[in-house]
Amino acid sequence: MTNITLAAITGAHGIKGEVRLKLFAETPDSLMRQKTFEVGGRTLTLAAIRADKGGAVARFAEVSDRTTAEALRGNTLNVPRDTLPPLEPGEYYHADLIGMDVVSSDGAAIGKVIAVENFGAGDILEIEKPDRKTFMVPFNPQAVPDVGAVIVVAAAFIA
Repeated sequence: MTNITLAAITGAHGIKGEVRLKLFAETPDSLMRQKTFEVGGRTLTLAAIRADKGGAVARFAEVSDRTTAEALRGNTLNVPRDTLPPLEPGEYYHADLIGMDVVSSDGAAIGKVIAVENFGAGDILEIEKPDRKTFMVPFNPQAVPDVGAVIVVAAAFIA
């Protein structure tokens, strides 16, 4: 079963065991729909979450102090894919894109998606070519006009 990552823990918040999250989900509320998360090989129960400075602050029932919260830094919050709602057309989970073949708009093979990044200005696909060199393209309709069985990248964006 495929797990989907909904957030990453970036550090502790306060002294009562709360953690700061970088969200990959749309809103903190979308995380509340999940009761439990796989975090670093263990299951944690979400007790509370609120929006905070471009991310969120969460509290887990099993974490009650800053030291334990700080030890979670760098872990991700993962859930089984089948617990998530169906996607609308044009929406994708990052996990679905990683490993997909990439072709140019004329059908020539380019490589495979090896990562989906977001540095604040939108999603970016990292593509590895057969020679193991990588390049990035914005994941928007201008650069990626089609996602189907393969990902199509517009010629102007191919490095």
